[in-house]
Amino acid sequence: MARKKIREYDSKRLLKQHLNKLAGIQIDIRSAQITESTDFNGLVESEPWLATEKLVVKPDMLFGKRGKSGLVGLNLNLAQVASFIKDRLGEEVEIGGCRGPVTAFIVEPFVPHSHEFYLSVVSNRLGCSISFSDCGGIEIEDNWDKVKSVFIPSEGSFTPDICASLIATLPLEVKGKIEEFIKAVFILFLDLDFTFLEMNPFTLVDGNPYPLDMRGELDDTAAFKNFKKWGDIEFPLPFGRVMSATETFIHDLDEKTSASLKFTVLNPRGRIWTMVAGGGASVIYADTVGDLGYAAELGNYAEYSGAPKEDEVLQYARVIIDCATANPDGRKRALLIGGGIANFTDVAATFNGIIRALREKEAQLKAARIHIYVRRGGPNYQTGLTKMRQLGEEISIPLEVYGPETTMTGICKQAIQCITAAA
Repeated sequence: MARKKIREYDSKRLLKQHLNKLAGIQIDIRSAQITESTDFNGLVESEPWLATEKLVVKPDMLFGKRGKSGLVGLNLNLAQVASFIKDRLGEEVEIGGCRGPVTAFIVEPFVPHSHEFYLSVVSNRLGCSISFSDCGGIEIEDNWDKVKSVFIPSEGSFTPDICASLIATLPLEVKGKIEEFIKAVFILFLDLDFTFLEMNPFTLVDGNPYPLDMRGELDDTAAFKNFKKWGDIEFPLPFGRVMSATETFIHDLDEKTSASLKFTVLNPRGRIWTMVAGGGASVIYADTVGDLGYAAELGNYAEYSGAPKEDEVLQYARVIIDCATANPDGRKRALLIGGGIANFTDVAATFNGIIRALREKEAQLKAARIHIYVRRGGPNYQTGLTKMRQLGEEISIPLEVYGPETTMTGICKQAIQCITAAA
């Protein structure tokens, strides 16, 4: 399961679209998303309520505490909303130690209310936890002792008795509506493969639950069965994270292939770089470098899997090598080309793309004093390792090759010893 955050706009869109179909509850959620590319005139034509109602505007950037940070505009008309956004669009803000530009806003009708409730559903390995409080809002953390929680095992049911423990202290006149709402939200949570859903707060409008602020995360590995339900969903980067040109290139390459190609620059000046097959192995390599005290020298996180084609591996390897060899400073660097023991990927076939890239970048590798460490196992790995050894002899670059008899953590240690040894 891969938990991916989605914008508040999309969380509310999914709630509005599916709650009635799944549980017979209609919520008149109206919201609009505004970014740099938004045509205001066109938006008002499609959402005429923007011109007639008092509005709320806030950043939709995957961070909380927007009210406490002075980033929420309340009870505004459309002109005031436009001015609010104009003054803040693209402006850098710092939230929770992360700094980045505000690039998306959500605009909604202003909903006067007297009471705020809290609701969250969170999935974990064994089931789901549902939490509820009648003291929601921006002070929820100060009132956390009033939050009630229940756990529903994966094969269990959300029964009236279980729900009763959540809403026991509610007045009788609202208890039924809120019980019905919590059950409906849980049904939607499971059906759409949410991994996290929080409404803080939701309120009652004409006696019916209405979410004011909402956060959501989806299991993106379930996209294959939910693409129609989710619609045009976006998985934004975490706030403060902006892709470099090289990361964007790999991301676009990953979008076009059935394989998996991941690449994140951690330290452009790092001296240990990785090109690792398999998600689990890539984490082991990165964690080992950190555990040995050299996290600051780790240049990147990289992972390829799913049997990518030779040309895809070639393009992928070119990018990593370009980053690993940029701005040579005379000090040794290490490139770890590794992985665990593949189940079905032809090791020799994927190595062909890497070998082509290493040949192309021979001059860069030598100028940057790159030492290469290869460790791999799996189908046809002997042929792949033989080709790597031959390459090392041909291009005269320090290149050590190991099979599954050598541990992944072992070659990480060798790489560190290499870059820390005297020249």
